[in-house]
Amino acid sequence: MLYTSVMKIKDKLKADRPREKLARHGAERLSDLELLMAIIGSGNAKADVGVIARRVLRLLREKDGELVYSDLRSVVGLGEAKIPVILASLELAKRYLVDSDRPVVDSPEKAVALLANIRDKKQEHFVCLTLDGANRLIAQRVVTIGTLTASLVHPREVFADAITDRAAGIIVAHNHPSGSLEISQADRDVTDRLIEAGKLLGITLIDHIVVTKDSFQSIVVRGEQT
Repeated sequence: MLYTSVMKIKDKLKADRPREKLARHGAERLSDLELLMAIIGSGNAKADVGVIARRVLRLLREKDGELVYSDLRSVVGLGEAKIPVILASLELAKRYLVDSDRPVVDSPEKAVALLANIRDKKQEHFVCLTLDGANRLIAQRVVTIGTLTASLVHPREVFADAITDRAAGIIVAHNHPSGSLEISQADRDVTDRLIEAGKLLGITLIDHIVVTKDSFQSIVVRGEQT
């Protein structure tokens, strides 16, 4: 009887573990601490999983959820293999829950829909859209105003905000006040410089779009940058 009682107690304790509780009742029934325990999985000789999870949760609250790799390396007992799991989980939540109101820009057409404010400008406006790894818009900025030249549109100015935004990619665009969609040599030169700079920085130039009042032309996606 004693053995049976012990087994029942163990079974109950197991059922109360975060991962088992999640499987039985769903993630919404878990506290923040239990969710972290489920993500981390197990402890080690330095600390049990509950202690580690409490330390991570304290950091999360102190940093308003904006953790970086170096923050988690300071947590005693948290192994190197668990840090990417936590950061990936947080990023995924941001992309699909916290930032769900940000538009996904995964086609030239969706990018052009955001460029209405420059399509009928009398001067050329060069705009940069910064995007995260899920192609969600982070920010939209005017980089320069004036005739497009390789000297006017320098990669430094284009990528400065993208680096600050921690963007995974950018889409750039400019208007042709003349109404012509013909791709100039200057357009190609600027595009080539941005592609090469992006490779060095690890930020992809997804597209360079020329817009007029009534239409648009995609330089990169349509293969016009030859």
